[in-house]
Amino acid sequence: MRCKICVLMCFSLGLFSGAAGIYAAQEGGQTVALIGARLIDGSGQAPLENSALVIQGETLSAVGPAASVKFPDGTAVIDCHGQTIIPGLITDHSHVGLVDGVSIKPENYNRQNILRQLRQYEAYGVTSVTALGLNGSLFYELRDGQHSGKSPGADLFGAFRGIGAPLGAPPAAVIPVSTDQLYRPETAEEARTAVREILAGHPDLVKIWVDDLLGTSPKMKPEIYTAVIEEAHRAGVRIAAHIYYLQDAKAVLRAGVDIIAHGVRDQPVDQEFIDEMKARSVWYIATINLDECSYIFAEQPAWTKDAFFQNALQPALRAQLSDPAYLEKSSKSPRVPIFKKAVATNQANVKTLYDAGVKVAFGTDSGAIPPRIPGFAEHRELQLMVASGLTPLQAINCATSRAAALLGLSDRGVLAPGKLADFVVLTGNPLDDITNTEKIAAVWHRGKKVAGAVGDFHASGD
Repeated sequence: MRCKICVLMCFSLGLFSGAAGIYAAQEGGQTVALIGARLIDGSGQAPLENSALVIQGETLSAVGPAASVKFPDGTAVIDCHGQTIIPGLITDHSHVGLVDGVSIKPENYNRQNILRQLRQYEAYGVTSVTALGLNGSLFYELRDGQHSGKSPGADLFGAFRGIGAPLGAPPAAVIPVSTDQLYRPETAEEARTAVREILAGHPDLVKIWVDDLLGTSPKMKPEIYTAVIEEAHRAGVRIAAHIYYLQDAKAVLRAGVDIIAHGVRDQPVDQEFIDEMKARSVWYIATINLDECSYIFAEQPAWTKDAFFQNALQPALRAQLSDPAYLEKSSKSPRVPIFKKAVATNQANVKTLYDAGVKVAFGTDSGAIPPRIPGFAEHRELQLMVASGLTPLQAINCATSRAAALLGLSDRGVLAPGKLADFVVLTGNPLDDITNTEKIAAVWHRGKKVAGAVGDFHASGD
């Protein structure tokens, strides 16, 4: 074994060959060490200054103070002094294969488009993505490919098709999908049959939509979602529910749902809901970005001019978001006050629930419609969570170890020995300012450097 000081001397003398040497080390299985960074390990604990992370293969073999961590002879070393390392972000509620440019159509659910999106998530430091419903038959093949690490892009989890309401959510006019991407059962028996078909592929979760789309469509009937929950639980698979209203959240909670997949946005949560969530150990995902993206781009905040945002836009979406006519129409939508109230209520509720000890995880609904932008949306969600009153450390904890725990994953979400080497190197400290998660210097996924600065990334064509 060789101590950190000796290796740093070799590094400073040029005995390691920089980036090219690191890539060669990765391909050849050589141990790699990153030294000197501030480490936010995802556990929620205070950061470790002057850390060392040692990578062997896909996993971390050692993590700790640089002064005490040792590694083998021949280790390739990267000096990260002045930088901060966080775990790769994990989104528990996103979608893939629905959007391409500004279009939403069934034909978008194809290998090329989905892999493009997964590469974008990864370049933005989101190393694990949960496609929470609306997935076609290609989903399981792609999921297995991403789990193997053979394809570039974020790891993929999901709920296969999901179950919506006839003539209800998800809205067919807004999110048109093919018949192999969604079930809309009309009876409890049809619902049970749909669940059995979903379970045949061994999904990570099952998704239901329980909502009336702001009073414009029928809600899913209680006998339908109760049948879905019972059938899935019989096989040991958990259910995530799309809701909007507190009343519906309580109803699915009592029916046995495992995950509230959107924040309650119509009114403040009450003590009854808090007590039920805690007693049943149910997870909560706020998805604040969901409503904010409906109006925020029309307001043209300064960050919309930054490369971090602009580089995430496909050409057609970039053109749309710079079109004065489109922006004016968006700003004058009669629903803007509703969306703004929903954001404020959602933020107040996630703070209340977090402080009360409810299990809060992380998601954005990115990829569902064009303005919910893969990769960018996750960083914006962190900012919205901090604006809700959570500390940056708490928000990062929700997006890493808590998000992994929601999925039942013990191999990621925390930077510790034996965990996957999924992490993001930042040039700024997000504990000083949560927007510093955007200052990406490098993304590492399964022990390999897979992306550099986001300034070097550009969303591919439509």
